[in-house]
Amino acid sequence: MLASWFVLALVFLICYDVMMRYVFQQGSIALQELEWHLFALIFLLGSAYTLKHDEHVRVDILFKSRFVSARQRAWINLIGTLFLLVPFCILILVTAWPFVENAFYYNEGSPDPGGLPYRFILKGSILVAFSLLILQGIAELIRNMLILFLPTESN
Repeated sequence: MLASWFVLALVFLICYDVMMRYVFQQGSIALQELEWHLFALIFLLGSAYTLKHDEHVRVDILFKSRFVSARQRAWINLIGTLFLLVPFCILILVTAWPFVENAFYYNEGSPDPGGLPYRFILKGSILVAFSLLILQGIAELIRNMLILFLPTESN
């Protein structure tokens, strides 16, 4: 939900930035940095939501075909989550931790003159985003295990 508001803010910000640059010949490094900060937050914070609603990028040639049953889809999701998503999220969390910790320790800001001062907050969102993604991955694991191991009338 928050990411969707960032999209709207990003659209207005880009329109304002373009107008200022091309109509008034006034550029701003801070505005340009804010644009890519919002863009990063949209993708980072939207990833778990996208996974929850099954809108993530996937090769659907076989997955969505009529030849693949719900149980087979559950197996594909279970294996993919267990062997790809969760290990990748753990890898990112482990490797990003010192990077983020260092940014917070030094109150890292933009190295550019006129840039934004609080870059450490954006770097901290990496840990938040991948924590949310791993939690959603665990929820997907449970959901797929229920499909596979609880008998229903459609199975």
